[in-house]
Amino acid sequence: MSDRLYLTHLACACALGRTHGEILANARARSSAGMSPLSDDVLGRTILFGRVPEVAPRAPLPRVAEPEFDMRANRLLLLAAENMRAELEAFVARHDADRVAVVLGASNTGIDEAQRYVDRWLDEGAKPAEMFFSQIELGTPADYLRRLLGVKGPAYVVSTACSSSAKAFASARRLIAAGVVDAAVVGGVDGRCRFAMNGFHALGALSQGLCRPLAPDRDGINLGEGVALFTMERAATRAALPICLAGVGESSDAYHATAPDPEGRGAEAAMRAALAEAGLSPSDVGYLNLHGTGTQANDAMEMKAVRRVFGEGFSAYESTKPLTGHCLGAAGAVEAAICWLKLRAGDVTGAALSNSFAFGGSNACVALVPEGAAA
Repeated sequence: MSDRLYLTHLACACALGRTHGEILANARARSSAGMSPLSDDVLGRTILFGRVPEVAPRAPLPRVAEPEFDMRANRLLLLAAENMRAELEAFVARHDADRVAVVLGASNTGIDEAQRYVDRWLDEGAKPAEMFFSQIELGTPADYLRRLLGVKGPAYVVSTACSSSAKAFASARRLIAAGVVDAAVVGGVDGRCRFAMNGFHALGALSQGLCRPLAPDRDGINLGEGVALFTMERAATRAALPICLAGVGESSDAYHATAPDPEGRGAEAAMRAALAEAGLSPSDVGYLNLHGTGTQANDAMEMKAVRRVFGEGFSAYESTKPLTGHCLGAAGAVEAAICWLKLRAGDVTGAALSNSFAFGGSNACVALVPEGAAA
């Protein structure tokens, strides 16, 4: 893609915090303080979960006024939108509502709310009145955000499990490249979901404590929730260091329904594609945010791929999942947000890459560079 696209503004909330300053400071400190114990979500187990902070002195998540849209994922979207309300209003006005798209990644939407509805129905013996089918439709977060922002361009959700919001960047880029829109609000969101937690428990994938990516004795993942919204446009803002979405690499190896290709061929292909699209060489990369879940299979294959792409001596990588939990459909956007913040703060020299790999061999790698470093 010849036109440069810039990620001009960001709003993010995850277990690291709800503001740029909190998230960056806690990421620098490698703080896992936001990983909270939950004892009611998986029968017979206490697990750690990366929850968006709501305790005093912080306010709780804002309530969504429309009952058909009131679910935790949309409350997280509303929080993010309120945190950059002025920037979003100016962004939509600058590009015209008809020429702005909303592209999000998500995997759980309102499944947790629907499950609670079914639980009450079974417990009480009568159908409660709070259930809306919109709560379990995958496209609902994008529809809600479109209405909230007043935009009239395409609005949809990419749902490819853990690569969802990384792939949302590629999808939004294609809309702009095709001339369908001039700009997009892009990102991801997923909230706490007992159904997902129990699914990973059934797979034997949940860690007994804090997840330990790359450790020889790693035993699984922690889950988390989060939201990250970016404004994507062709013109860079001069208010701060402009960050260019230089490339997005995608691959689909379809090795197995849940297990990754043990040699990491799909992961390698995604990283190489991101570098090629960005016009970067491996030596240009100053930071790589690994998918790094903490499972034996993921981390082994990912490091094989990293070593083939970057060489045995490359060490500028980390996994932030012990700090945020695995945010599932929001993971790609939240981890891209961490890259964006590190680049803006000058913590990274060169390009920053973020890996996201999913069930079914759906792989994506997002490449961000500061203005002046883009090809």
